[in-house]
Amino acid sequence: MEIDGKAWALLQAIQQDARMSLTELAARVGLSVPATSERMKRLEEAGVIRAYRAHVDPVLVGYGVQALIGMTTPQPGKQKLLAKLGEMPEVIECLHVTGEDSYRLRVVAHDIAHLEALVGAINHFGETRTSIIMSTPIPLRPLAPPVR
Repeated sequence: MEIDGKAWALLQAIQQDARMSLTELAARVGLSVPATSERMKRLEEAGVIRAYRAHVDPVLVGYGVQALIGMTTPQPGKQKLLAKLGEMPEVIECLHVTGEDSYRLRVVAHDIAHLEALVGAINHFGETRTSIIMSTPIPLRPLAPPVR
């Protein structure tokens, strides 16, 4: 699917506020409501738009600690590790990466003791390195058109 300027305008608008009405979205991007609806449907069907979500503040729901955990895991244990991580609600992101680590995890915990228990629950799968997130000076941003 070709992502033209109007499609990028739609994507940027819904990344900022996915709850806006179709009428407001159409007005914002300069399309009719039917054209906006059809474009949104095509973006969803093509898999460009995968989901609509709420961004929840971890601290306000009781997760006072966020951390990044790097893991080096031997090949035979990777599937068991991924199954375990998939069962852990505190693991909010798992990235398969190149370099020293096999995986980088973003986790939330109630406190340091909870974080220690999380690390203890997975460190038998391989070597772990944990960094506590102190702040997020540049939060996860909406995707924008690439600069060419």
